Amino acid sequence: MKMQSNNVFVFIKLLTLLSLFVLSASQDFDFFYFVQQWPGSYCDSKQGCCYPSTGKPASDFGIHGLWPNRDDGSYPSNCDSSNPFDISKISDLTSRMQSEWPTLACPSNNGLAFWGHEWDKHGTCSESVLNQHSYFATALGLKNEINLLQALKSAGIQPNGQKYSLSSIESAIQDASGYTPGIECNNDSSGNSQLYQIYLCVDSSASGFIQCPVFPRGRCGSSIEFPTF
Repeated sequence: MKMQSNNVFVFIKLLTLLSLFVLSASQDFDFFYFVQQWPGSYCDSKQGCCYPSTGKPASDFGIHGLWPNRDDGSYPSNCDSSNPFDISKISDLTSRMQSEWPTLACPSNNGLAFWGHEWDKHGTCSESVLNQHSYFATALGLKNEINLLQALKSAGIQPNGQKYSLSSIESAIQDASGYTPGIECNNDSSGNSQLYQIYLCVDSSASGFIQCPVFPRGRCGSSIEFPTF
């Protein structure tokens, strides 16, 4: 009887270890980057931009993506080719996607290629916590939680083509959100550094913002432009 009990204990322990292994294998990331981009900076660059087929987007930050990431700065990508992007799964979100997650790639298009790329490369790596619909719905919800443009405007930082200190941009977002942002810059057609993308971090269950464990390389100077759009 004692040997039988020991065998049961060992079996249960093995099952527990196996379940932990399966869980860790299925969730190969530690947090998410939630990335928004300024359309004026995307367009004011050497490659330029094209407005989507639905028309010019609003003068506001647009979603770039929700990206699973690891604490060491690496990230998984293209995790499940058997579950490709399917627009029918997010048909109820399409109108919001067009306004809050617009494409600026050329030639002008309806955004499906952009959204499909984000799902195939990043979304498929979050399937342990988000299915295809919840992946996009979660990103839309996160955008509404923190109004980046209003946070900057409230601090006197306007998209008017003027230069602002990187530290003032970071402080404005931190004061409004409670979290330190990662800032990424690109260069305009004249080579000037400008505010391009803002990174905020989200916990591994995609349930809320957290302080970033690691920041992306921003390539920003101490003083950067905030171009019009």
